[in-house]
Amino acid sequence: MLYAFDDSVKQGLELRKTRQFRAYFTLKRGFDIVFSILVLIFLLPAIILISLGILISDGRPILFRQKRIGRDGRVFDCLKFRTMRRDADRLLKELLEKNPVLLQEWRACQKLRDDPRINPIGRFLRVSSLDELPQFLNVLKGDMSVVGPRPIVEEEVVRYGERIHDYLLMKPGITGLWQVSGRNDTSYAERVQLDVHYCENRNIWLDLKIVWRTVGVFLFEHNGC
Repeated sequence: MLYAFDDSVKQGLELRKTRQFRAYFTLKRGFDIVFSILVLIFLLPAIILISLGILISDGRPILFRQKRIGRDGRVFDCLKFRTMRRDADRLLKELLEKNPVLLQEWRACQKLRDDPRINPIGRFLRVSSLDELPQFLNVLKGDMSVVGPRPIVEEEVVRYGERIHDYLLMKPGITGLWQVSGRNDTSYAERVQLDVHYCENRNIWLDLKIVWRTVGVFLFEHNGC
C-alpha cells in the first residue's frame, strides 16, 4: 500500500534525516580525531623505526604522496610510507610494455600481486598494513576518515559509473568494508558495491564494527595488499 504525504510531512522527514546525518558526522569526526591521536602516540616507536628503515635501506623520501579523490570531489595528497623503489614509475612502464599478463592484471586491479618495484622493507609494510600509518595525519587534517570508502585515484572514477555520486558523499577511509571483506579476493566491481553499500548504510555502529574487524584482520590474517 502506498501512502501520499503532504509537503509538511515530507519536510519533517527530510529535516529529521538531516539532523541524524549531522549528528552522525559530528560524532564520526570526534571519533576520528581521538582514535587517530591515540594510534599515533601508541605506535610512535614503530613509526620512528619504519622511517629509519626506509631511510637506511633506500634513502629519501620516507613518505609517498599520491593524489586521491576525496569528499565532494576534492583532490588531496594521500600519505603512505614509501614501499616502492625511487624509480618505480619507470620500472612499471617497462614491465607493462614487456609483459602482457602483468598489463592485464594492472588494468583489472590497478595493482600487481607480486610487485617487483617494492623496496627492501616494503613487502613487510604492505602485508602488515603499516605503510598506511601516515594516513592518520590525513584524518587529523580532515581529508580522510578512519572508516570510509577506499581512497581512489582520478583514473578510477569512471569505473564507479553513476555510483560515483555515492562515493563523493563520504570522506575516504583508512579502513572500510573492502579491507574486512576479502580485500585482494574481491573483484573491482565488488569493491565498488562494498563502497556503495557503506555509503547507503553508514552509521556509527557500522563504523565501530568495521574498526573492530580491522583489528582482527591486522592481528590474525595479514592477507596482503
